[in-house]
Amino acid sequence: QGLRQISQRTISTASRRQIENRVPEKQKLFQEDNGLPVHLKGGIMDALLYRVTMGLAVFGTVYVVYELLGASVPKK
Repeated sequence: QGLRQISQRTISTASRRQIENRVPEKQKLFQEDNGLPVHLKGGIMDALLYRVTMGLAVFGTVYVVYELLGASVPKK
């Protein structure tokens, strides 16, 4: 009985809170022709995330090549 009341209360309060639909404004932002690639249209955080990702990818590639070169040279 108590469990049913809790679940009904949770469902009824959740339906009262309406989440604002921001899809149209996001569509407008991403469809805007401003010369930016789509992965950078989100703003400063997108640019930061892109640069960090590219930096890690370059670092990882250089490190793997370094390790491969080190493994290919026989130890003295």
